[in-house]
Amino acid sequence: MEKIKEEGIIFESLINIFTVEKGKLKILLEKKQQEPYKGYWKLPGMNIKEDETLEQNIDKVLNETIGISKIYKEQNYTFSEINRKPNKRTIATSYIGILDSNLIKETDIETKWFTIDEIPKMAYDHKEIIEKAKELLKNRLINTNILKNLFPSDFTLPELQNIFESIMNINLDRRNFRKKIINLGLIEETGYNNVGGSGRPAKLYKFKDDIKEINIF
Repeated sequence: MEKIKEEGIIFESLINIFTVEKGKLKILLEKKQQEPYKGYWKLPGMNIKEDETLEQNIDKVLNETIGISKIYKEQNYTFSEINRKPNKRTIATSYIGILDSNLIKETDIETKWFTIDEIPKMAYDHKEIIEKAKELLKNRLINTNILKNLFPSDFTLPELQNIFESIMNINLDRRNFRKKIINLGLIEETGYNNVGGSGRPAKLYKFKDDIKEINIF
């Protein structure tokens, strides 16, 4: 630790907080209020203190950003490029977090939810960090436990398919996708329909509580 202090290296944590809202995958970003990159957007995060662990630090970031730390989260990648920040050598460890959209609270003017395909101008290397988080999410998306965290509430099959196509960057046949998901026995009807949209109301589903952890694809 003394050597780290002498070299002046800063360690920080960053988190990619994802949610699904109306069939769209979204990520929470903060607007920078100071230079450098004033007016650009960044991932929530903070420097790590000497007397705290990464896990304690990221829980603090979550509490300050969304008011809750008990969400699904997973460490993703460490970014250690020499010049990733212009003012100080900084090494960042990134996480992904998944938030139930029903738990979203009103945020201040410095934070905003963006759909994953409409990312604004990002500060530092945070665009690269988001892309790395999407890779992890893509690899985990085939796992039922991740899906249950992304879709803890009622959803339609088109919404579920949209998320698969958005994250995995593929096009899926609607009938084949529907048949595969239903035949796997992972979901069940809620008895309600999605009302208020155009066209015929779609059935709402939820993941079963007792499903085994399997890979869908």
